[in-house]
Amino acid sequence: MSSTDDTPDGHGTEDGGPARRRVCFLLKVRQERLAEYRERHADVWPEMRAALTAAGWSNYSLFLRDDGLLVGYLETEDFERARAEMDRTEVNARWQQQMAPFFEALDGASPDAAMVPLAEVFHLD
Repeated sequence: MSSTDDTPDGHGTEDGGPARRRVCFLLKVRQERLAEYRERHADVWPEMRAALTAAGWSNYSLFLRDDGLLVGYLETEDFERARAEMDRTEVNARWQQQMAPFFEALDGASPDAAMVPLAEVFHLD
C-alpha cells in the first residue's frame, strides 16, 4: 500500500501527513424549502465557513437533487471529533437552529446530528 491509501476509509497525504477520512451522508430537504435552502447556501456566513475549517472539515460539498435528496461529502481526520468541535461553537448552534426547519425526519435532532456516514464500497484515486 502507498501512503495515499493506507486506511480503509481515508487517505494519507503525499508527504506522509495524517490520513483523511472521506465522509458521505444523506439528508432530505423539504420540497417547499428547496429554493430557500439553495439561497442560504449560496451565501454561507463567513464565520460558519471559518468554524468548519478550524474544526477540520475540508473539501466539503453539498449536492441537492430536485426531489430534496441532499448528498453531503467532506474530508476530515476524525469525523466525530470534527463534529464535536462544531457542536461547541456558537455560530454552529445558530446555523443548525436556522437550518432545522428545512429538513424532513430529523426526529428532534439538529441537522448535523442527523449526518450518518454512509459505508464506502468503492474508491478510485
